[in-house]
Amino acid sequence: MKKIFRFFPIAVLILIFSACNSSNESTTVESKETAAKSVGQEAVQDDVSQKDVVKVAVGSPDHTTLVTVIKAAGLVDALSNAGPFTVFAPTNEAFEKLPKGTVEDLLKPENKENLKTVLEHHVMTSALASDFFQDGQKMGMVDGTDVTFYIKGKDVYIGDSKIIASVRASNGWVHIVDKVVLTK
Repeated sequence: MKKIFRFFPIAVLILIFSACNSSNESTTVESKETAAKSVGQEAVQDDVSQKDVVKVAVGSPDHTTLVTVIKAAGLVDALSNAGPFTVFAPTNEAFEKLPKGTVEDLLKPENKENLKTVLEHHVMTSALASDFFQDGQKMGMVDGTDVTFYIKGKDVYIGDSKIIASVRASNGWVHIVDKVVLTK
C-alpha cells in the first residue's frame, strides 16, 4: 500500500501537466484559426511603424471614396503587403468630377473586375518619389497600360491628373491626385 502512495504524487503531476498541455493545444488551434481569418498585412495592428499605402488612405478624410472602392475591389490585402508600390490616390473631390453615377455603377458586384482595372491603373509596382518623373516619360501601370507624365513648372502630372501632395508609406509612395487617372 505504501508503494502506491509513493507514486501517487508523480501520477498527479503527470495528470496536471497533461491537462495544461491540452489547454495550450486548443489555444494554439484557436489562435491559428483566428490568424487564418485575417490574412495579409492589412490585419496587422501597429500604431508605431510607418503606415502602408492603404493605411495612409484610411487615415485621410479626403480619401473615403478611394478606401470604399479599394475595399469593394478586394485590393486591401494586395496593397497592404510589402510592395513596393506607387499609388496615385484620387481625392473624394476627384471622384466627384467623374460623370454622375460612375462610382455607384463601378461599386455594383457585377462590375468588380472593371473597378479593379480602374484602380490598377492608379498603381505602379515600384516606389517612386514625385521628383523621379520627367516630362514626356511613359511608365507602365499594374493594369498593363502606360501613362505619360508631364512637368509644368514645378507641378507633376500623370496624364491630366496633377500630383498635389505626396506621402511616404512603409511599402511605397502615395501621390495624391486631383483627378481620377483615366485610360486613353
